[in-house]
Amino acid sequence: MSLHSQKKYLLVVNIVGGIAVLFSYIQGLQAHPEAGPLLWGEVPAAIMPLYTISMFSAATGYLLFTWFILFRLNADEVKIAGRFSYVLFNALYILILAPSALWMPLTFIMLEQPSLVTWVAIRVVLAAVGIGSAGMLAALFSVRPRAPLWAYIPAVIGSIAFCVQTALLDALVWPAFFPLTF
Repeated sequence: MSLHSQKKYLLVVNIVGGIAVLFSYIQGLQAHPEAGPLLWGEVPAAIMPLYTISMFSAATGYLLFTWFILFRLNADEVKIAGRFSYVLFNALYILILAPSALWMPLTFIMLEQPSLVTWVAIRVVLAAVGIGSAGMLAALFSVRPRAPLWAYIPAVIGSIAFCVQTALLDALVWPAFFPLTF
């Protein structure tokens, strides 16, 4: 069974983008092993467990909707919002993964050399990921055909969990508790 060219591209985007995101986290935490708590900014301890649960739910959700998009959709038949093709998924994954790889390096720069430019850059990358994840959710809601439903429904639920983490907690809540200080 051979993958459609757009699905091959999506697989490459996920592999390269996923490695970039994971590498940025691993490199950042290895280079700054004592700084882990500083990454939380001033997020109240009371909501940190919510974040932890949400992070695992979002990661699981990402795997669920990615599996559906890669292995259950027919790339030649897909229509998103009645007019876009499967290519839109590739663009959304790039919008999610590219800025995701920038968040941790930018955050460490902000911790070491705070500046308005870096603070704005962090907010822009988090907003981009949130927009990408909201776009993914909208694309899944409007994709046709949706079959099989046993795969589509978990993909949508997973996308909702991913969107809660990235568009709500990461893009809106975390920045509110990561103050601009010099």
